[in-house]
Amino acid sequence: MSLQPIPDAHQDIGGPAQPLLLIRDLSKHFGKHPGLVRAVDGVSFAIRKGETLGIVGESGCGKSTTSRLIMGLIDPTAGEVIFDGEFVGPGGLPVAEFRRQVQMVFQDSYASLNPRLTIAESIGFAPRVHGLSREATTSRVRELLAAVGLEPDQFAQRYPHELSGGQRQRVNIARALALRPRLIILDEPVSALDKSVEAQVLNLLVDVKEQFGLSYLFISHDLNVVQYISDRVLVMYLGRVVEIGPVEELYSHPSHPYTRALLASRPSMDPDHRRTTPPLTGDPPNPINVPPGCRFHPRCAKALPSCSTAEPEMVKIGKDHHAACFLAETVKA
Repeated sequence: MSLQPIPDAHQDIGGPAQPLLLIRDLSKHFGKHPGLVRAVDGVSFAIRKGETLGIVGESGCGKSTTSRLIMGLIDPTAGEVIFDGEFVGPGGLPVAEFRRQVQMVFQDSYASLNPRLTIAESIGFAPRVHGLSREATTSRVRELLAAVGLEPDQFAQRYPHELSGGQRQRVNIARALALRPRLIILDEPVSALDKSVEAQVLNLLVDVKEQFGLSYLFISHDLNVVQYISDRVLVMYLGRVVEIGPVEELYSHPSHPYTRALLASRPSMDPDHRRTTPPLTGDPPNPINVPPGCRFHPRCAKALPSCSTAEPEMVKIGKDHHAACFLAETVKA
């Protein structure tokens, strides 16, 4: 499908070897001492052009805060966001231009849409603001609705409350595509949908990524969904990255005890392999009072005395596979 270009749309300026998005030491701390909450604490990673990077972790580990920091919806305490070789912010790539190239799809499909606007108005709002003519916007809206599997004549003039959850999420995907972005951040995009609709939306995301040449940052608590859609997976725990690697390598040979516990917590359909004891006990520590050393050591069955005093650095386990654990090689399955 050939879409009409947005004026002055940016193209690939760094080539395939340059990461599309580079995050360096991104942090967000809320409050003041002694009640400082380290929601995100020194997170670094890269998203390559054309790939899907999945982020997993327990609730409260900092996944959604990281996505909002990237988009500039909240101000970081520290850190840098680099998009295709350009720093985002004053003196670099303007935030408005960055947001034209990076869009976001949220978990709540209804709250993401203005109930007073029709579907066509919601999708067409950003292109109109960015200078596309009314006729070109109408054409683009119809093309995008068709691209996400919604008949334009049937859905363009409807309002959000007249659509199902799956249909609304398709609208949100179409709206995210309206400015021809290069990266889409998907924050729990299917967690509110039932399983049959979830599968349809996931397949749509795979098709749309190929059709429009996109990269994804996919955030989810569902390990099976992340495994299906991701090329690489990043595991977060209490505001830090504890492991990152290719999806099949990480799922088959997890190197961090927390990653192993997460994967072991998945329900099994095989009655001979169902777990009767929880793989991980206890709740995540209070982010106001972060444990010294490795943040996972109070819940880790393999913790050494040094784990409570020194914080492990990310070490290379295999090709493109890194983990922050002193016992990464011995823990590796």
